[in-house]
Amino acid sequence: MEKSVFEVVTVHKVTDTAAPGVYDLDLTLKFNGVEERFEHYVSTPDDSIGANPAIRMWIKQHPHFPVQSYVPPTTEQIRASLPLLTTRQFRLGLVKNGFTPAQVAAAIETMQEGPEKEVAKIEWEYATTFNRTHPMIGAIAAALGLSGDQIDAMWSTSADL
Repeated sequence: MEKSVFEVVTVHKVTDTAAPGVYDLDLTLKFNGVEERFEHYVSTPDDSIGANPAIRMWIKQHPHFPVQSYVPPTTEQIRASLPLLTTRQFRLGLVKNGFTPAQVAAAIETMQEGPEKEVAKIEWEYATTFNRTHPMIGAIAAALGLSGDQIDAMWSTSADL
């Protein structure tokens, strides 16, 4: 089997990450001397597979290339990146954290009469997935006395159910 040869053609952007020595790059690579393609690549110091050795050599040869500072994601970005939960995962997560589906339904019933309450009822009864950033999640959490951080923790553990 022929060994793949990667060549760094152009580096467009290098961004530091939270992990020491790990970089997030936008670059153009040549593969076996023929194909050029734009790639988004995360390069780690000890990875000796694929394009990484060529990328690490390029980094070593260009020590003055500007590296953009790492900017940690905001709470909103982290929440937006949380996976959708199935109805099963969502409801089991509530139960495992001491809340019953009846408590959620009761919280919805305490909402002011109007379209928002009706939408919340429909979402609770018929949604097949739940999104962490959906406004109903925040409203129900507040009604149950839960903070955003508590919901985030529950969401993360529910994703594995």
